[in-house]
Parts: sequence; C-alpha cells; structure tokens
Amino acid sequence: MFGSPNRGASSYAKVGLETSVVAASPHKLIVMLYDGALVAVLSGLMHMKSGNIPEKGKAISKAIQIIDNGLRASLDKKAGGQIAENLDALYEYMSARLLAANLKNDTEIMVEIQGLLTELRETWNAIGTAPAVNPASEMAPNRMSNLVSA
Repeated sequence: MFGSPNRGASSYAKVGLETSVVAASPHKLIVMLYDGALVAVLSGLMHMKSGNIPEKGKAISKAIQIIDNGLRASLDKKAGGQIAENLDALYEYMSARLLAANLKNDTEIMVEIQGLLTELRETWNAIGTAPAVNPASEMAPNRMSNLVSA
C-alpha cells in the first residue's frame, strides 16, 4: 500500500543527489561525474571478481555512459583547444577499454581505467578552490585492496 522502505530511502537519496546537482558549480559537476564513473568502475570490478556477470555489465555500462554522455559531452573543443581534444581522445580510449574489459572479464583493464579516472579527478579537483571528497577513499581500506588486487 505504501511501498517498501527501500523505495522510500531510494527516493530520498535521489532527491538529495538532484539537489546537489542543481546547487553545484560547473566545476563540481565534473568532479561528480568523475566520482560516478569511479564508483561504477569499482562496482564493475567487484562484480567481475565475484562472478556476478549481469551486475558487472550494468556497472561497466554505467561507467561508459558517464564517460561518453557526461565527461565527453561536456567538453568545449573550441574553448578548450588541444586540451579538450586530448581529453576527448582519452575518454574515447577509456570507453573502448571498458568495453574490452567487460567482454574479456579483464580486471587489469578495470584497474587501469580506475587509475586514469582517479588521476584525472585529482587533477581536476586541484584546479578548484574547495577539494571534494574522493568516494574511493571512503571505502573500507581492506575492501579497496581486495578490489584492486587480482
């Protein structure tokens, strides 16, 4: 009659996220895209290692969507010049590698893309005035080491 408690919590979280997006500066929105891509890659890696193929595919697809429809789409190649062109090529590379990782079940590729996204996020965050918290650093240390070890 009233729905499940999970549905209510999910709706509440969605409203919180939407509020964060509306209130965020353009700089913060890019950080949020990197955060989302990193979380999706880490989730894909975890599901890959546990053998959960459907969830692995969903997570990797989400990472590719964030990279292609968020990060790549936000590039202004006219204003950004060579830097924007280079980022576009790097984003294209990452999407292709994620697709290969999904098809081959290759954890090394996932770790490679995690490293690239982390480096880009840290660089982008350093440009801003108030650094955002890295979602990967909030995960339990032993869980993170399990994710990145093959």
